[in-house]
Amino acid sequence: MYDTLIIGSGPAGMTAALYAARANLKVGLIERGVPGGQMNNTADIENYPGYELISGPELSMKMHEPLEKFGVENIYGFVQAVEDHGDYKTVVTEDQRFDAKTIILATGANHRQLGVPGEIDYNSRGVSYCAVCDGAFFRDQDLVVVGGGDSAVEEAIYLTQFAKSVTIVHRRDQLRAQKIIQDRAFANEKIRFAWNKTVEEIQGNERQVDMVILKDTQTGELSVLACGGVFIYVGLDPVSEMVADLAITDEAGWVVTDEQMATKVPGIFAIGDLRQKHLRQITTAVGDGAIAGQNVYNYIVEHG
Repeated sequence: MYDTLIIGSGPAGMTAALYAARANLKVGLIERGVPGGQMNNTADIENYPGYELISGPELSMKMHEPLEKFGVENIYGFVQAVEDHGDYKTVVTEDQRFDAKTIILATGANHRQLGVPGEIDYNSRGVSYCAVCDGAFFRDQDLVVVGGGDSAVEEAIYLTQFAKSVTIVHRRDQLRAQKIIQDRAFANEKIRFAWNKTVEEIQGNERQVDMVILKDTQTGELSVLACGGVFIYVGLDPVSEMVADLAITDEAGWVVTDEQMATKVPGIFAIGDLRQKHLRQITTAVGDGAIAGQNVYNYIVEHG
């Protein structure tokens, strides 16, 4: 029986594990792969206190290093369900069951798909959701980035170190990214913009992507844009399927919590990008994790 099981090893989950373990709780951290979550897909982080510039993978490892010292048990598995039995909870993976007094959900969110023809067919053959992972495979090619938020524009800038050109395709006539990021994009000679456009289809040959079909959001006119790769950043979907039966999410699947990170099910907490909130950043994830890590201790002291 664990005092707390934390599902997800991104910055929120690792911070919660650190706080709970330092409170002398028995902590299990369930992860599906390399610690860090979506943070591993970020090349340069400039807004994490204490570092002028650090890569996502490097920050991930720095966060994970202290956990072993405090006795956090790493558990590898894909969580299928979370069961509430009142005094204790059960986490069900593909081949095991784990019991705990409390659960901290830190499963984060996945990149949303466009849902257009060719997207699935050319996944890993020119369609990508991670510039850091795949950018180096597209040297000297014309690339397309779909989206207008921070992630889309930051990754477009990152891709310019490899690409011949990068065209940002956005459904509106102005970006949603922070102004400092916009300014960098506008100043980059390799970046172009396709305003008021949506991707209607991704096409290619037998091996890889070679064009996208764009639709003008104002006139409906279709056009062709030749490219060697498409990087998609159009939002996030919460990874909350494992708690669907607990009725702790909103209509979109984001988990609803109070300021103490507690859900309406006693003993189950949620943190990080999985939560229903406005700002999803590494710093806010770490803050969530600290609050939850302390509050599982308070919960256990109160309930025994």
